Amino acid sequence: MNEKFYTLSEEKQQSIINAAMEVFSQNDYKRASTDLIASKAGVSKGLLFYYFHNKKELYLYLYDYVMDVMKEQVVDKKFNEITDFFGLLSYASEKKVKVLRKNPYITDFAMRAFYSEKEDVSDELKQINLSQIEVMYQMYFGNIDAYKFKDDAEPYTVMKMLIWMADGYLHDLRMSGKPMDVDMLLDEFDRWTDMFRKLVYKEEYLDGRD
Repeated sequence: MNEKFYTLSEEKQQSIINAAMEVFSQNDYKRASTDLIASKAGVSKGLLFYYFHNKKELYLYLYDYVMDVMKEQVVDKKFNEITDFFGLLSYASEKKVKVLRKNPYITDFAMRAFYSEKEDVSDELKQINLSQIEVMYQMYFGNIDAYKFKDDAEPYTVMKMLIWMADGYLHDLRMSGKPMDVDMLLDEFDRWTDMFRKLVYKEEYLDGRD
């Protein structure tokens, strides 16, 4: 990406980001029109490619942007004070749902990007997602009360299993053609975490939700 993108006003940067998010959220990567993105952003296609050298670069920038937005909105002072693994999961998921409610294009874009297959960006996205799991774990769960877990239960494994469950849930929705209801997803996620909590926490830590 051309660093001169950051010399644009915040309003102009956001205009380009919002236009790209809207078009990519409504179309598969191959069918997303850069002409339409430029038109919605109020810039020429030549200028769009001056800041982002090609469509792939714009798409990957947008994916990084979405991840950064989610992190910034979720990790706050209260987040850093929570040391219970499941309490932290609950707080983070509620914060993410609030972000998704305010930014509907983020939801659709993230869904399309996550399940991207046989597209020019698919391999890069898979590598990003794999690398982010460990980064996310260290950032979110670096200070958890690991002693609450049973001796044969690994917090990192539990987190990965919950991610796989959410992945499967979203995949089923996508295959059925149903729209994603973030509130329903939150309810399901709460049910899964409660189930896991009963399975992996030591008996003495099952009463409270510190």
